[in-house]
Amino acid sequence: MHPDTTPQTAATGAGLSEVQAEAEARRIIADAYRPTAYRDDTPVPAHGDTPPVVQPGRPPMSQGATDASVLMLAGGTATAMVGGTAAVLMYVSQFADPVVCGLVFGAPAALVLALARLAKRAKPAPDVHHHYQGPVHQDRRNVHSRTTGVWAKTNNHQ
Repeated sequence: MHPDTTPQTAATGAGLSEVQAEAEARRIIADAYRPTAYRDDTPVPAHGDTPPVVQPGRPPMSQGATDASVLMLAGGTATAMVGGTAAVLMYVSQFADPVVCGLVFGAPAALVLALARLAKRAKPAPDVHHHYQGPVHQDRRNVHSRTTGVWAKTNNHQ
């Protein structure tokens, strides 16, 4: 009922000759070491009409967006570490109070945030100097606006 699963031996004269086998082996080895990509290292001109090429990795962003992205990644990592530590502590102790763990693990984070905000405000304001050429008119009027009603209607009065 079962088919014969014994492997059949190949016919004795059905293979490659020794010269053909050696040529095939040389071809396979040569194909294995053939380069599959090419990089042109000639210097690129400083300017021209060639469009930019997308580079691998993170997409190009402004410096502010990059800083915010790194800050969010660092905050997420720190949150995961603090939460994981609190979870392990509560699991291991079997009687740890979640409120106490939140206070113990949240206090350093709150302290770091408060110090960061304080350091940000401690920087002196930059000096702003405006240099104008030609006649300059400064308008020092104050505009008081009042918006009322279900459909907003703004009346600006000088």
